[in-house]
Amino acid sequence: MKKVEAFIRHEAFEPIRAELLDKGLPSLSIVEAKGSGRQRGMVESYRGSSLTVNVRPKLKLEVVVEDKDKATVVEAILKHARTGEVGDGKIFVLPVEEAIRIRTGEGGEAVLQAHSEEEIPA
Repeated sequence: MKKVEAFIRHEAFEPIRAELLDKGLPSLSIVEAKGSGRQRGMVESYRGSSLTVNVRPKLKLEVVVEDKDKATVVEAILKHARTGEVGDGKIFVLPVEEAIRIRTGEGGEAVLQAHSEEEIPA
């Protein structure tokens, strides 16, 4: 199993989510994040005062998938998050030793499977 973590611009999220859903990978998490990288601070004006902002808002996207699906996730992120400008973000791929579904206690790659229609509450 692999965990793909990506720091992306907010506007890239919805196209990435839609493509992963279409490819049968509906499970993901997002976290609002702020950070800095190669981007320099940006000067913004607020009520007549100049303010240098050294961290930029990003989304941290996290997806745990079977090894065979890692390339699909990475390609979807690259396709929709790449603008060619500084600040597009980063992707990290990490090994996952174990996954356990809390509700049932089952473990392994079965935990990564999408829910059947009967399991989803109405």
